[in-house]
Formats: sequence, structure tokens, C-alpha cells
Amino acid sequence: MDILNDFHEDRKERHGCVTAWLIFMIVTNSFVVISYLFLRTLIQKNSPDPVPSWAFITLGVMGIANIIFAVALLRWKKWGFIGFVLTSIIAAGINLGVGTTVIQTLLGLAGVFILYGILRISKDGVSTWDSLE
Repeated sequence: MDILNDFHEDRKERHGCVTAWLIFMIVTNSFVVISYLFLRTLIQKNSPDPVPSWAFITLGVMGIANIIFAVALLRWKKWGFIGFVLTSIIAAGINLGVGTTVIQTLLGLAGVFILYGILRISKDGVSTWDSLE
């Protein structure tokens, strides 16, 4: 019986909003990957400036990486957040390089701060951020 109590005490829990946000990140990044890798002709047609193919491929691969990072966060791994920060910085550089405005680029970086804020939401006095390994 003590084994069951010990197991229950070690079990981590996160706020439902955190779980919902991480699932939202997985779904959203899945659409990003599909659009960058498979709909780039349509995006190019509607873009005021030509965007190089390498940018679409790189951003699509980073979308796949963001899915992996969101799953890592669901599995309580802090490196998932660090990876998301890195892909956001790289994406910002690419966006500036292909002609995205500074304001649009900064709005893209806001996702890092939103994610951090959501990871700080606590359940029973403990935030997901504090529980990450």
C-alpha cells in the first residue's frame, strides 16, 4: 500500500490550460508544416515579395521541430522550451531576411513569452515550469 502512495505523490500534474496550449501548439504547427511544405506555390502567388524555396523548407522543418518540442514539454522536458526559443529566433532571422516587417517578426517572437507565461500557470501551488526536468 505504501508503494501506491509513493507513486501518487511523485505524479506530476499540470493545469488544464497548459495541456490545452501544448496541444494547440501541436495542431497549429502541423498546419504550418503542411502549408510551408505543400502549399508554398499558393503562398508565393499571394506574397508581395518573392520568398526563396529554402525559406519554406527551413520553416517547415522548424515546424516539425516545434511539434517535437511541444511533445517534449508534455513529457515534462525543459529542453522542449529551449528548442522552441531557438526555432523562434531562427524563424525571426529568416522572416527578416525575406522581407517580413520588424513588427510582424516581433509578433512572431511573442509566442515564446506566451508559452513561458502559460508554463508558469500553477496547479495546487506548483507551476508546470517548476516541474520541468
